[in-house]
Amino acid sequence: MSHANPYLPPDAVLRVEEDTSAIELATRWQRFWAGILDAIIGFVCGAPFLFAFGLFDYSRRGQTPPLMLTLALTAVAFVIFILVHGYFLKRNGQTIGKKVMGIKIVDLNDNTADFWKIVLRRYLPISAVSVIPAVGQILPLIDVLFIFTAERRCVHDLIAGTKVIKAKSD
Repeated sequence: MSHANPYLPPDAVLRVEEDTSAIELATRWQRFWAGILDAIIGFVCGAPFLFAFGLFDYSRRGQTPPLMLTLALTAVAFVIFILVHGYFLKRNGQTIGKKVMGIKIVDLNDNTADFWKIVLRRYLPISAVSVIPAVGQILPLIDVLFIFTAERRCVHDLIAGTKVIKAKSD
């Protein structure tokens, strides 16, 4: 007796397709070169202020600049950073170096990270730590060395809850 059971689900062939649009982390080299480009841009934009405030004179004489001068120039440098990169950070989560290298900053859900989260939690803490005498030169190095972990996230990424991925070409 071959009666079809009306309560059985229909037969279907399921085909699983691989998602080719998967999010891919930026390579260490992409992040490195983006950082170098951003450092060059920062130096070119900030050098006139360093000359104007005499920071190079202290270095030439082998002297440590006064703490207040260092703090003031760090604040000026941070404002310059926001002025230079702010548009791209707000729009796509990219600095100019990241844009050139085809990478961007996203949150842990792969959405473009919020501008203020990037600025206040990702960049500001490292800038603030860098002016602390003695440890200010070591902690940023430790921050960058975290790129060699499996997640390829620096300390500033961990603080901000961000990661850097390859940007999709539009």
